[in-house]
Amino acid sequence: LPLPQTEWPSSLLSTAGQMAEPASKKARTADLAALHGFKYQKPKLIAEIGCNHKGELEIAKELLTLCKEAGATVGKFQKRTPKELLTPEQYNAPHPNPENSYGATYGEHREFLELSVEDHKVLQDHCKSIGLEYSCSVWDTTSAKEIVSLNPTLIKVGSPSNQHWELQKVLRDEYTGEVHISTGMTTKEEIEKIVTFWEQGKGDAKNRVVLYNCTSGYPVPFEDVCLLDIRILQQKYAHRVKAIGFSGHHLGIAIDVAAYALGAEWVERHFTKDRTWKGTDHAASLEPAGLSKLMRDLEATHTALTYKAEDILDLEKAQRAKLKWGQYNKDILDKAKK
Repeated sequence: LPLPQTEWPSSLLSTAGQMAEPASKKARTADLAALHGFKYQKPKLIAEIGCNHKGELEIAKELLTLCKEAGATVGKFQKRTPKELLTPEQYNAPHPNPENSYGATYGEHREFLELSVEDHKVLQDHCKSIGLEYSCSVWDTTSAKEIVSLNPTLIKVGSPSNQHWELQKVLRDEYTGEVHISTGMTTKEEIEKIVTFWEQGKGDAKNRVVLYNCTSGYPVPFEDVCLLDIRILQQKYAHRVKAIGFSGHHLGIAIDVAAYALGAEWVERHFTKDRTWKGTDHAASLEPAGLSKLMRDLEATHTALTYKAEDILDLEKAQRAKLKWGQYNKDILDKAKK
């Protein structure tokens, strides 16, 4: 979608010294053409379960079932190899929020929450049995190789890992599915590096990469969501990647609908059964009722995002005849003119 124009000169002079077409008119024409050329796809909703399963496989399976019942397209987890991902100092340090820790150190906390690749296969099979797409975010090279071995339809690279080229090389060259990449805490120059990387080798960015607008915070206040960055991603990369998405860490569901209306085909939200559970992500997660309402609203918005087929729709014709000045009293007005 076109970028909003906040300030335009009223006119431009041509080289011949004659007044050219006003820039504002050119902008409106370009915006309208771009809007008519943009095709809204059906919204796709990722329920980011992450580590909200508290390290328990049965809870993870239950969360998949709950998000499927709420209308999610994908149920997604996270995979880490803590000793590969963390420095020794990070691994042995206490958790920054001790009340949310599942171990004496941050490393032990992360180890406790990890599910094995065999567990992820069980979760993938459960997804198949209930008609839900399985996916996972990978944080390091070992995790990438493990999840690639399951060959899911899509794999996610979260904002912290989007400059991890060894990890992404595994996904680019040893896997053929979609790769969804978030851009939180990422400069515009780094985003360009990501897309360029995926245009090389076996990347096939145009058919494989989905680029997500994101702000990395838990939760993110509304003033820091920065939804209009979706338009920047659209303008710069819509012709270079498969789709644009939005990964939200805000409260409520209104922002996600706006993101979809701005052109985000994919919407990702953290998901839990109970926002009061122990852990850092639950507070910024949706519960089943919230996820269900979000999918309902996304689908309603998709249905509504059309143009009128004709100036007066069939459902308006009776109202026009009954209520519109110049229609219901046309005979009286015509007589008054004589």
